[in-house]
Order: sequence, then C-alpha cells, then structure tokens
Amino acid sequence: MLNSKLKVELLRYTPEGEKLVASAAKLCYSPIGIDKIEENLDEEKVDKFLNMLMDLGHESPIEHVTFTFGVEGVSRVLTHQLVRHRIASFSQQSQRYVKLEQFDYIIPPSIENIPKAKEMYIKAMEEDQKYYNEITDVLYEEHFEKLLKKGYNEKKAMSMAEKMSIEDARYIFPNACETKIVFTMNTRSLFNFFRLRCCNRAQWEIRNLATEMLKEVKRVYPILFKNIGPSCLTGPCPEGKMTCGEIENVRERFKRL
Repeated sequence: MLNSKLKVELLRYTPEGEKLVASAAKLCYSPIGIDKIEENLDEEKVDKFLNMLMDLGHESPIEHVTFTFGVEGVSRVLTHQLVRHRIASFSQQSQRYVKLEQFDYIIPPSIENIPKAKEMYIKAMEEDQKYYNEITDVLYEEHFEKLLKKGYNEKKAMSMAEKMSIEDARYIFPNACETKIVFTMNTRSLFNFFRLRCCNRAQWEIRNLATEMLKEVKRVYPILFKNIGPSCLTGPCPEGKMTCGEIENVRERFKRL
C-alpha cells in the first residue's frame, strides 16, 4: 500500500516584499517621485503603511508580491479545486507523460479510521493499478505494431507507443491519485485563497494545504499576513445558516498559527 503525506515548500517569494508594498502605497498617497519612494522606509513606517492599507481595504499594492509553492502528497480532488483560483500560475505532474508504475494515493481520514472502509478502499486502489498496467500493455502492443508498419524504427516506435498507451490508460486512475504541483500566486490572490480555504467549511484536504501555506508565508512576511486566515478571523462568519458555529475556536487557532 502506498499513501502520501502532504508536503508544502515555499520555493520562492518576492524579496523585501513588505517594503515593496509599502513603497507602492507611499507612491499612491504622496506627491513624491519614483526615486524617493523607498527613502526613510524603516520597519516602523513599513508596518504603518501596511496597517493603513488593510484598514482602508486598499489591496492593489500587495499584488506586487508573489509566492511560489511546491506541493506534493495531494490528490487530484484537491488540485481540481486549487486551479479554480484563476489568478495564479500552475505546473502539475502529467499523467500523460509520466508512467505511474505504482501510483500513490490519498486516503481520507474518515476512511482511514474505519477498518472495513479502508480495506475496500485499498482494494479499489490496487485494482486500479492492476488494470492500468494491463490496459497500458494491451495498448502498447497495438500502437507499437501500427507504428512499425508506418515505417518508424524500433526505438522511435517504442517511445511513441508508450506515450500513446499511458495517455489513454490514465483515464482509469481515481481522484485519489497523488499528484505534485508548483504554483505561483500574488498576495491579493492568496488573501482570497486563505479566506475561502482556511474556513472550517472548506473541503478537509485543501483546508490542510491552505493552513500549511499560511504558516509558510507568515514565517517570511508576518506583518503582511498577520490578520489573514478564514473570513471570520476579522469579521462575522459569511456562511450564514451554514456556519460551523466555532468562530471563537477558529480565531484562537489562527492567532496561534
């Protein structure tokens, strides 16, 4: 049995990001020129500008700062949700070009904790792998013979046949299939992402990802992200009748993050 564990790494981020945001904000609110916007911007003044921006709800200057994450140990259930955040750039491991000799998969906690459900789940994963391998072999043989007849040499035919076979055999893989992804978001997009995906009502896997991402960005830019988390962190719950009802616990948990 193979099962993957969530791994989140902050690969790159805009250097001196908080100062850059403060500089852009300073330009918006003062008559100075470009060559003067970074003058006298010490830590205290940067903090002041950032707090002013957040109080005013003026978030456009924070778009100048970007973060690139590397993530693995997540399912395609998660990445189908992640790519809905469209103001971002994504690079995901391809099942079309990468042959999965033994695919990893994610087991939801609710299934992990029930032995009978877990046993059935693992059996389904093993069956998927078995049929993927068998279908890949059948397709490979068919494609290889056709390519040889078309005049391709053996080496080229082998390479093309493998790619063609896994391209269609991958349809059998489940949403549980583990994947790896690199993505970049600017700070404003991240604010929106955290407000939605750190919420208790978000799906458990992407909520775990969002929480780990928030830890990473707060580590490098604590002022910029000090009040960021689910929407209820700084205001009422936006979920109405569908609220989780745990607003105080949520606020306390993210204060300690």
